[in-house]
Amino acid sequence: MRFIAALMICFLTTTANADPKFWKNEWPNTDFDNTSVPNWVEIMSGGPPKDGIPALSDPQFFTADKETSIGGAEPVITVEIDGQRPRAYPIRYLTWHEIVNDQIGGVPVAVTFCPLCNSGLTFDRRVQGRVLTFGVSGKLRNSDMVMYDRETESWWQQAIGTGIVGEMTGVELKQLPSWMESWDQYKARHPEGLVMGEPAWNRAYGRNPYQGYDRSHRPFLYSGEMPPHGIPPLMRVVRVGDRAWPMDRLASEGKVSEAGVTLSWQTGQASALDHGVIAKGRDVGSVRVKDKQGRDLPHDVMFAFAFHAFWPNGEWMRGK
Repeated sequence: MRFIAALMICFLTTTANADPKFWKNEWPNTDFDNTSVPNWVEIMSGGPPKDGIPALSDPQFFTADKETSIGGAEPVITVEIDGQRPRAYPIRYLTWHEIVNDQIGGVPVAVTFCPLCNSGLTFDRRVQGRVLTFGVSGKLRNSDMVMYDRETESWWQQAIGTGIVGEMTGVELKQLPSWMESWDQYKARHPEGLVMGEPAWNRAYGRNPYQGYDRSHRPFLYSGEMPPHGIPPLMRVVRVGDRAWPMDRLASEGKVSEAGVTLSWQTGQASALDHGVIAKGRDVGSVRVKDKQGRDLPHDVMFAFAFHAFWPNGEWMRGK
């Protein structure tokens, strides 16, 4: 696959350039003296330059009943904020843009998706009295997207929602409850809900440029430890805090209640990282995560290697 070859070239050439003095021309306003990254070699180029993957702002929406181009099993990120109409952000668009800066009622949000980690997270963009606007840096760390904010040009680790380079180092974004589900599942609950319209960019929306990635034996652009307990590195896990539930366990049991949370799994969602056409991806199922009061909880469905990279002492909820 051509994208794999391109990624490997980046991997082989990046370590020589893993130093802020090579980045200053592109990032003159970033404070590289302020960082939580212990070794710059951890940060590498993903291929595209700064904004080479164009984040979106001011997306357009229409009601779900007017959408006809999205396949029923295609994944969307659903965001429900009290008092506002639910919104669905199709992965067919996020695959190519990775970040959508939006405003839902009075809440400015960043809806994010990192294909190489399968990590889909929604953040509140309000930080220290400012509303930040996020872009794609073109950098990766542990194969996870490094975002940046346009206001301070600080770098942020998407998987953990935390500033890692620049003025905002150590600052944590507030994660909002959101989840991946199929387009059909979203429509069934919210026929009058909103869905993001197709962006005005020349992209092969609906295609998966990472064909076969989640069936790979090893992640790309990752040199860290593999997960323990024999868990395949590209196995999806549901992360809640510093705990991870392997998806094969949830698919087998259907519903798991432990550690103060309830995880419910159902069939119907296509993998966005399998077939060349997202709608034809194999069924990987959808998960909802709720607390004891039945409220949706912030969580992530990510690959096992990424969980282990960012939570090396995390708890693996493998069951009996």
